[in-house]
Amino acid sequence: MRLKEKVIIVTASTRGIGWAIVQACAKEGAIVYMAVRRVEDAREQVKDRNKEGEIIKAVYCDASKPETYGSMIKEVVRNEGRLDVLINNFGTSHPAVDKDIENTSYEDFISTVDSNLASVFMTSQQAIRAMKNNGGGSIINISSIGGSVPDISQIAYGTSKAAINYLTKLIAVQAAKYNVRCNAILPGMIATDAVAQNLSEEFKRFFIRHIPLGRMGRPDEIAALAVYFAGDESAYTTGQIVEVSGGFGIPTPVYGDMAHSDTKR
Repeated sequence: MRLKEKVIIVTASTRGIGWAIVQACAKEGAIVYMAVRRVEDAREQVKDRNKEGEIIKAVYCDASKPETYGSMIKEVVRNEGRLDVLINNFGTSHPAVDKDIENTSYEDFISTVDSNLASVFMTSQQAIRAMKNNGGGSIINISSIGGSVPDISQIAYGTSKAAINYLTKLIAVQAAKYNVRCNAILPGMIATDAVAQNLSEEFKRFFIRHIPLGRMGRPDEIAALAVYFAGDESAYTTGQIVEVSGGFGIPTPVYGDMAHSDTKR
């Protein structure tokens, strides 16, 4: 019960990495709020888990309505009297229009960057104000390996995630006086429904060739690190940008070909 009675918010958390984090935190004894648009659907999703002794609740948050970031924090604090952990899992991507530098419109670029940055900046701002009243807390930003390894497309998404990585360090420095920590987790290719639905099998095979561990990650492997950053075990850890990507981006660019052939140097 490493997170016993800690009050935690996880944004965009009905599926994928967010849902895995909710489950992992609840199993460790936390009071977990799923910050979602469809509150009643989320409550239905967790009703059986609450019967088993886990405490998972829902709070309204709609990324298209920035004012709900503040109201979300205030509602949780009003209900529980405190906020210990904020996990910024929300992120948006529009591959159909988010292409390379030549073929992405300014409007589409700014829309993605604004949405992804606002979801971290505005929530963190409100969370810090709440956390300093209870002696500190932890903010965890779910970023992406795409924020540290440039791609041939999705220029807006990659830029936004790179900015979130830097913003993580700024928050860590500026909120340290309140004993509020901030760290970022950068998933690589994770086996979620979104990946299954949006990426072709051919692309996934090609991508995995460049992952030294030779497979996609699992949502629970991201959740395990989130639990660590949320708990007291990481009380002296802040401003860290941690890649959980199976080693993607580390080897020489020819790794993908060399590792899967008999070619010798």
